[in-house]
Amino acid sequence: LLETSPGVAEVTFVEKEPAERHTIVSWEQKNSCILPEDLKNFYLMTDGFQMTWSVKTDDTPMPLGSMVINSISQLCRLGGSSMYSLPNAPTLADLEDDTDEEGNGDKPEKPHFDSRSLIFELDPCDGNGKVCLVYKHAEPVVSLDTEIWFLDRALYWHFLTKTFTAYYRLLITHLGLPQWQYAFTSYGVSPQAKQWFNMYKPVTINTALLSEEADSFVNKLDPNKVFKSKNKTPVLKKKPPSQPTGSQKSHMSMTSAKTSSLSASSSRK
Repeated sequence: LLETSPGVAEVTFVEKEPAERHTIVSWEQKNSCILPEDLKNFYLMTDGFQMTWSVKTDDTPMPLGSMVINSISQLCRLGGSSMYSLPNAPTLADLEDDTDEEGNGDKPEKPHFDSRSLIFELDPCDGNGKVCLVYKHAEPVVSLDTEIWFLDRALYWHFLTKTFTAYYRLLITHLGLPQWQYAFTSYGVSPQAKQWFNMYKPVTINTALLSEEADSFVNKLDPNKVFKSKNKTPVLKKKPPSQPTGSQKSHMSMTSAKTSSLSASSSRK
């Protein structure tokens, strides 16, 4: 699908070997939790996922799409205290606020940076945030209840899916477009990302997302007017010398009469 899209170039898929079963077991023992069954089966097929593609601008490929799922060795815990950190250094757990609204109704409970949740990074999102595998309840025993959440650059949580399989489908169908995860936030994707969404529409994109407040981001330049050939400057015709008016004619005849009388008197003298 990508290779047949206009302007797409350099579609690269990195094939990875399956993860060893003992590697998965050692990861579970190290982090004191059990991987979800679908994510474990994924790692037994391929140790991570990476696919990138570019677009050609002025015959120069520009990296655009990126689909990444970290390998089992890079599935690192987020917010865990490091042994090298200073004793009084601030951590993500300091962001916890007891006044935060918990899940009620159709809104799920948000993850916690402290010991109440276990958070592991699945996708670094090219620096636009982090997609995380979240174990919601880690005390007193880590439960098997996991969800996929998106942590934006302002460190706010946004729910994505209940299972890894559902997130994997979202990743593929959104073609790895920049900032596609922000489509699941309350403030949506950026205007620049909307332009890419309009050009390479994901399979499951909600068209209302792009049509909403379209006037605020769509460039309304009319190419027919911008590149319209300029009209040639018309050649100005020289005006013929203006004919003297009646008053000017009488004035000229009087002056000629005076000059002739003066010349006659001078000749008589």
